[in-house]
Amino acid sequence: MHKTIAKIWLLLLVSWTGGCTQAQNLTTAGGRGTVETVRPATSRLGINLGGIHDWMSELPFVNVFRSSRTWVSQKQGEKWGSGPALDLDEHGWVKRLEAGTFAETPFLNVPSHHYPHGNYIFLYDGEGRVEVQGAGKIVESKPGRIVFELGPSDKFKTVRIMSTNPANYIRNIRIVLPGTEATYQENPWNPVFVERWKNFNTIRFMDWMKTNNSYVKEWADRPKMDDATWTVKGVPLEMMIALSNQLNMNPWFCMPHLASDDYVRRFAAQVKRDLKPGLKPYIEYSNEIWNSMFDQTKYSDEQGIALGFADNAREAGFRFSAHRSVQIFKIWEEVYGGHERFVRVIATQAANTNVTQHKLTFQDAYKSCDALATAPYFSWNIAPRNPNRPDDKLVAEEVVNWTPDQILDEVEKNRVPQSIEWMKKQKAFADQYKLEHIAYEGGQHVVGLRDAMRNEKLTKLLQQVNRSERMGELYKRYLDAWRDQGNGLFAIFSSVSPWRFSGSWGLLEFNDDTTPKYDAVMEWNQNNRLPTAPK
Repeated sequence: MHKTIAKIWLLLLVSWTGGCTQAQNLTTAGGRGTVETVRPATSRLGINLGGIHDWMSELPFVNVFRSSRTWVSQKQGEKWGSGPALDLDEHGWVKRLEAGTFAETPFLNVPSHHYPHGNYIFLYDGEGRVEVQGAGKIVESKPGRIVFELGPSDKFKTVRIMSTNPANYIRNIRIVLPGTEATYQENPWNPVFVERWKNFNTIRFMDWMKTNNSYVKEWADRPKMDDATWTVKGVPLEMMIALSNQLNMNPWFCMPHLASDDYVRRFAAQVKRDLKPGLKPYIEYSNEIWNSMFDQTKYSDEQGIALGFADNAREAGFRFSAHRSVQIFKIWEEVYGGHERFVRVIATQAANTNVTQHKLTFQDAYKSCDALATAPYFSWNIAPRNPNRPDDKLVAEEVVNWTPDQILDEVEKNRVPQSIEWMKKQKAFADQYKLEHIAYEGGQHVVGLRDAMRNEKLTKLLQQVNRSERMGELYKRYLDAWRDQGNGLFAIFSSVSPWRFSGSWGLLEFNDDTTPKYDAVMEWNQNNRLPTAPK
């Protein structure tokens, strides 16, 4: 399989470097590059992109250092992270090092067969000594440029700054994929990534924006092109616009829960200026402001109580999220001169119409909204045994001994139908308030809960389930039900990400992978196109 993938990679690379479209002629600073009016694909589907981490397996960027971790301060001969606090500049570059210390950051830590092999080019500005740990042999090394060979290796890969000149410190590190040194600046995207999602309608950037638990408040806090890594604050808006323009896909942006009015206004102005005409951004306030896992829910509860929206903290929080959503929509309307060129989204909990009622009706929020968004996963959270329910046969201690087919029988018989019922109920609310019903996320949600998450046998079993042919068939049935109810855009969660104890969320686990559920979604997308692009 890997030889075939390598051939595909080479073919894509030749076509990618040989003949760029107008939309691809973008600098890494973003911009739309052309004023042509475009239409997105006639797809019913969107895609949530996987989060940016040093272990991310999607590899969207040619410069893989973009997904490195923040710098770790190390002391010679001592345990990991034992060094003193680092002196960093505003973009996270190390300005100086104390004697006997160095700075280190992991990068490209995915299994050995799942990244391109060959000569990687390591470029940097400034003066000092840098090293690559865990890679293959060094082919060439001179100030500002190192060539290292990377083949099959599961070693932990890091960059080390061993010394740096405070007057001209090491910065602007780039580690680019084989064969892309001459083109990475104007073509920052991995061609396999670009090719894969080009026929979808919308990209939801929730994880790229690090929306959950975000601390971004003011425009100065936003991620920037010169940041050392995009794993801390997220991916710059310039890059999200550039990707949307290149793929002719609508972007879906999640405004940070702490964002000031000024931040929202500047964000909207940049999107209006640089996004291709014809593309229609979806605008949502944060993500899942009902889910107690996230800081944004606690914040909304507190704000709602402070404003006197309800005595109950949860109700107050739902109402605050509606209130703030409408404020954000109004700012976008001021910038755009109306609301026709973007989609105003209020999201709710798929399984709880009480949340929906609060969000849509408080201060008549539905009148300032275009779409009700839910996440109708077919969900089975497999919890540890509850002492109060000793006869429960659906707990982790029982399920871990099931076969994959037994699990799929439960999913097919009970979990998919449950999700379809959630869809119907939320669609009725959307119809009542004359809104489109769309999905901000969705797909399978079969995962261990709490201590069951740490059950290695259960994790492996659920990964088998996600690689089964039956899972692909369930995706088709599920998406058929969504279509047949007359619902709108469905943003799959998620694109490509490692399958871990916390869930097998990616349609694919690796960039060079294939799975039945991925194949099913791609087939369904091809066979269920609309005559014109969704509104």
